[in-house]
Amino acid sequence: MRVTFITEDNKVESVVEYGKQPGKYDGKATGECTSYKYIFYKSGKIHHVKIGPLQPNTTYYYRCGGNGPEFSFKTPPSTFPVEFAIVGDLGQTEWTAATLSQIKSQDYDVFLLPGDLSYADTSQPLWDSFGRLVEPLASQRPWMVTEGNHEIEFFPIFEHTTFKSYNARWLMPHTESLSDSNLYYSFDVAGVHTVMLGSYTDFDSDSDQYQWLQADLAKVDRKTTPWVVVLLHAPWYNTNEAHEGEGESMRVAMESLLFSARVDVVFSGHVHAYERFKRVYNNKADQCGPIYITIGDGGNREGLALSFKKPPSPLSEFRESSFGHGRLKVMDGKRAHWSWHRNNDSNSLLADEVWLESLSTSSSCWPSSRSSDEL
Repeated sequence: MRVTFITEDNKVESVVEYGKQPGKYDGKATGECTSYKYIFYKSGKIHHVKIGPLQPNTTYYYRCGGNGPEFSFKTPPSTFPVEFAIVGDLGQTEWTAATLSQIKSQDYDVFLLPGDLSYADTSQPLWDSFGRLVEPLASQRPWMVTEGNHEIEFFPIFEHTTFKSYNARWLMPHTESLSDSNLYYSFDVAGVHTVMLGSYTDFDSDSDQYQWLQADLAKVDRKTTPWVVVLLHAPWYNTNEAHEGEGESMRVAMESLLFSARVDVVFSGHVHAYERFKRVYNNKADQCGPIYITIGDGGNREGLALSFKKPPSPLSEFRESSFGHGRLKVMDGKRAHWSWHRNNDSNSLLADEVWLESLSTSSSCWPSSRSSDEL
């Protein structure tokens, strides 16, 4: 597990002490630190400390920098079942607070966020306030994120380095997954191989991201990780008028890779609404394609995408313009339960649910005539 914390005091060491009992730290790790400047803003000291090895499904108590408050987190299980909380386009509004409160009211193992985190949009103090907002959850469970368009933060004349604050603050395990970029990576949790892709970095067939994805998917062993899940920001399938077609060039470039690997589900954000599709490949229903789900409804300040195209596409199973969050509970190597919970006043309301079967178990999607080298 990597622990990231920020201090205003530059003398604080990049250390994390941890243990299985409150106040008793028999483990200690030293990490690295960074900081960045953005026009007139200078960040605090950003510490990244990798701790472990850790035992699965275990609560650890820890403190950062040698003193200060004690936090605790639970490591994910090593076997099924495992539950993911999934929400995109979070922001920091009252809707965001409601979403986070509802997520916290029911336990989960890992938090997945397909882009658009703080909505700082070059106003750097909003990255700090976002950190304070999510700390109660992000200090207790692993948060795995990928970037959206609001993380680009290109500023003409003054700031030409894109993703500067995102990359400094939200360091993901890209080197561990042999990726040269923090904008795309993968990781395994309890039989689920999760791939985080970058919608706003090169993805054509001659790009580093494409080559990395091809190699990453080729290494997946569906006996060890029967489920393969992908997250990206701009949806490849979308029947909302908002952001129509913005994910199309990436879909054309990469969709065949996901289809050949028999990816089970693809989650995206960007469109501020919820939508669930059938299994799809190349704009047609296909029992061997992924289920596509748009979950860009975390609660950001731009509001909801209210206009869905009519008549509805036969590929779209459920769509609604409401804030909320989703949960993927993977029961075993064959079955998973997906549910979407609408933000309804103070109560979380289950509005859509479906049972999924992993494509790893589908004999019709894995022709025996194909050699194992090609799978």
